[in-house]
Amino acid sequence: MKRLLIRNGRVVDPSQGLDQGMDILVEDGAIAAIGERLDARGRSQILDAAGLVVAPGFIDLHTHLCEPGLEHRETIESGCRAAVAGGFTAVCSMPDSNPVNDDPSVTSFIRKRAEQVGLARVYPVGAVSKGQAGEAMAEVGEMVAAGAVAVSDNPRPVRNALLFRRVLEYARSFDIPVAAHEEDLDLSDGGSMHEGRVSTRIGLAGIPTAAEDVMVARDILLAELTGGRLHLCHLSTSTALDLVRIGKRRGLALSCEVAAHQFVLTDEDLASAGYDPNWKANPPLRGSAEAEAIMQAIYDGTIDAIVSDHEPRHLDEKEADFADAPFGMIGLETAVPLAIDRLVHGKVIGLMQLVRLMSTRPAEVFGLPGGSLREGSPADLTVLDLRALRAVEPDSFRSKARNTPLAGRRLRGWPAATIVGGTIVWQAGKRPKN
Repeated sequence: MKRLLIRNGRVVDPSQGLDQGMDILVEDGAIAAIGERLDARGRSQILDAAGLVVAPGFIDLHTHLCEPGLEHRETIESGCRAAVAGGFTAVCSMPDSNPVNDDPSVTSFIRKRAEQVGLARVYPVGAVSKGQAGEAMAEVGEMVAAGAVAVSDNPRPVRNALLFRRVLEYARSFDIPVAAHEEDLDLSDGGSMHEGRVSTRIGLAGIPTAAEDVMVARDILLAELTGGRLHLCHLSTSTALDLVRIGKRRGLALSCEVAAHQFVLTDEDLASAGYDPNWKANPPLRGSAEAEAIMQAIYDGTIDAIVSDHEPRHLDEKEADFADAPFGMIGLETAVPLAIDRLVHGKVIGLMQLVRLMSTRPAEVFGLPGGSLREGSPADLTVLDLRALRAVEPDSFRSKARNTPLAGRRLRGWPAATIVGGTIVWQAGKRPKN
């Protein structure tokens, strides 16, 4: 029997209301016991977590792994290496591969390839529409049978309201969420950054907040009409968050996420970066008022999950003028330290709430294993060093991509170890294990 004993850690588990010094015993990939001064029960691997936080494994609901077909950007293996180095034990892979994950054969490939890699757990998200073209519904039922945990056309919106209504209705049969990228393409057409005083000043075409808001309003109304489960991806505006509050008060099956970079970086930061395309993301980095609104929504519980929105781009793709470069920035290896540094050390929320947003609630929202350290739960754990202070070094990333605007930024609070199925798959200062 394979055993791992984690000693002397500060155990933080929202599912049990725990925040205290405890030991955790893992046997055969599951939590066997949790308590003070546990006996190792014979021969066990020991992990001394003195001075560290031990939490249920962090789950990223929004990652682009690119494989199959776009391996020049990222592969399932490199993405999983980045995930565990970033403190994530599981990721949900968006469907925009080539071919698109709109067919059970692609869904099965992603799952099997992730199992071969043996690092982070990978949960495929199937496409809403065939080819993500927004015209005909994809094979939702067959993809769910093959392992899809949700459906989405991210990073594209579903412009056809009737199609979106039908998929909300159909997804109810499988009790899965429909995850929506909210963007009115007519309003955002030609824009490359947030529309406002900064875009006017530096001469770049802007994307108005209304491009997000009108689609959020439409889809919340359709969720109310159908009774379907709606999950709103990477929200970035105060009005969208107000609409979520209204929808939740009305009892809708509604959840939402924000990307870590959205409450840390702003359009003013972008303007000072000299038109660096690594700052170009969709939704765009908004103004400081929107960043403050996101933090307020995190504080008051409106937001269900903090995600990486990891969107790798090859170096050649980003070597273009800002307006012509593709959207996207990576985040698997920076989302957790960004959140700890800005939210916990910044005293916006406590550590318990952070773990809830990055583990417990993501598991609940997408119906995934994990999010808890109760006995019998999967032994997926994220170990954090809240005191660690270091700079972001893209050259040391496990991801194949380097498209981050955070190079050189010093952050306090980093992952110290990542445990999946009772195996230490990554530890600070050591290479990931297969």
